[in-house]
Amino acid sequence: GAGGWSPLVSNKYQWLQIDLGERTEITAVATQGGYGSSDWVTSYLLMFSDSGRNWKQYRQEESIWAFSGNTNADSVVYYKLQHSIKARFLRFVPLDWNPNGRIGMRIEVYGCTYRSEVVGFDGKSCLIYTLNKKLINALKDVISLKFKTMQSDGILLHREGQNGDHITVELTKGKLSLLINLGDTKTHPSNAQINITLGSLLDDQHWHSVLIEHFSNQVNFTVDKHTHHFHAKGEFSYLDLDYELSFGGISVPGKSGTLSRRNFHGCFENIYYNGVNIIDLARKR
Repeated sequence: GAGGWSPLVSNKYQWLQIDLGERTEITAVATQGGYGSSDWVTSYLLMFSDSGRNWKQYRQEESIWAFSGNTNADSVVYYKLQHSIKARFLRFVPLDWNPNGRIGMRIEVYGCTYRSEVVGFDGKSCLIYTLNKKLINALKDVISLKFKTMQSDGILLHREGQNGDHITVELTKGKLSLLINLGDTKTHPSNAQINITLGSLLDDQHWHSVLIEHFSNQVNFTVDKHTHHFHAKGEFSYLDLDYELSFGGISVPGKSGTLSRRNFHGCFENIYYNGVNIIDLARKR
């Protein structure tokens, strides 16, 4: 269309902010310069937020990604994002523009409504899922969720057995640890305890994804896009665990003595256990 955004002052402190009205999955962006002008942006950063206060920069291949913008006022430059963004607010931050003109932008954002189930924890509660014994597959377990918090410590997930075996995912000083304990060290002298730590500064009030895949004695632990693969000895293929999963804390504190036992304070999104939507089940009681 005619017109476009052109701030009164062209410097690196300008930005164009969009409120999409609700959390949206953004898959692509496109830009033009100002209509019928010599005003266009040659490179820009893209930032996103759920609240409009706490911002994160779009990254690609673990580095801040500067988008190449326009070389004239009218050609459309379209980018399909390597990783989709899930956010309500977007900011386009010009870095450089036509030296013979000013900052000028017309933009378009592509995506779709993002459907999610979110549950909040107050640091005193936990969500307990009792598994259907018929659906248990001892050789395969897949747990996935997203979380965001401002607290540096808290238990995200805990599952314990009668003999002291337990699996725990715990946030400690902003890092996420997967702790697997084979309780009886006489029966399991090797690999009695596995402690894998991933991530840092995960208490930044942004969403972070967690995926735990346990196939026989192979464990994959993924936080955001970083995966730790672990291959344990034979005894590990079967953990003696109860038919109960606890999210956000430990349902009966005291059994696992080494843990900080601090319950999670923040939000979980889209908790899945072997394809079962846990938050949806909780809402349906």
